[in-house]
This record gives sequence, structure tokens and C-alpha cells, in this order.
Amino acid sequence: MDVKQMTFLSHYEDYPNDLRLKCFEFFYWFSRFEFALKENGYLKKGPYDAALPNWEKFRDTYSKNYTASPRATALLAAPPQRQVVVGNSCKWEKTDLNREKTDLGKVILVLKTIRNNLFHGGKSSQEDWDNPDRNLFLLENGMALLDSLAELGGLQADYERYY
Repeated sequence: MDVKQMTFLSHYEDYPNDLRLKCFEFFYWFSRFEFALKENGYLKKGPYDAALPNWEKFRDTYSKNYTASPRATALLAAPPQRQVVVGNSCKWEKTDLNREKTDLGKVILVLKTIRNNLFHGGKSSQEDWDNPDRNLFLLENGMALLDSLAELGGLQADYERYY
């Protein structure tokens, strides 16, 4: 095992169990939501004919009926940062919510940023990463929003796996 692997493993052990569980739960519910999107016709063709969830179609269908909940408002007021490319390296910057015109679009952008940061994002040089309270805030509110979006779109059966 090289030094990088040992550093990661020892750092992984530093995370409280509740934070590790919340990360898993968020991934689980995010993937269930994307599955529910595809099962309900919110589907698009990706590279090599891959079946991808069509978040944009969902956003466009429900934006007019969406009202931001207190949890959504809290996340929109304190969105996660995201990694961007500057020259030949990465840096963190505030997520530009103005890229989206509707509250639902902004909520989706925040949810996808949380997911991308957990799965792809760098784990250093970012002040929020080592802040368990901040991460729990993002994950717990994110899961609540996924639940509310499943209800908004009538996707609960596929999202919650009851038929």
C-alpha cells in the first residue's frame, strides 16, 4: 500500500459513522430517483446509446408547479461549492445558481452538485469538506428534496420500491 492509500484510509476512519451512513443514504436515494426518472419516461439517449435520466425534461414539466420548501430555501441560500477547471488545474468556486431560471432548476443543480462532489470532487483544498456539520446539512436536506421531487412527479412507487 502506498502513502496516498494509507493517508486516505486513515482519513476515512476519521469520518463519524453517521456522516458515512448519510453519504451512503444520499447516494442510494439519488440513484433511486434517477432510476424512477428513467422508468417514468424522463429518459434520454447518451453516448454509446446509454440510458440517462432526463433531469431537464423533469424540470421543464414541473417548474411551474414547484414551490421551494424551507429545506430547499436553506440549500439555495448555502449551496455547495463545485470544482471548475482553471488552466491545467482545478479550483473550488461557489455554484452559480443563476445558470438556472427556476427554483426547481436551481434545486436540481444543487442536488447534482452534492452528488458530483461526493463521487467525483477533490477531497482537499476546500474548506467545507472536513466540516461534518456542513456535510450533514447538505446530505440531509438533499435527501429531503429528493423525497419531495419524487412526490412532485408522482414517482414514489419506483423511487421507494413499492408496487
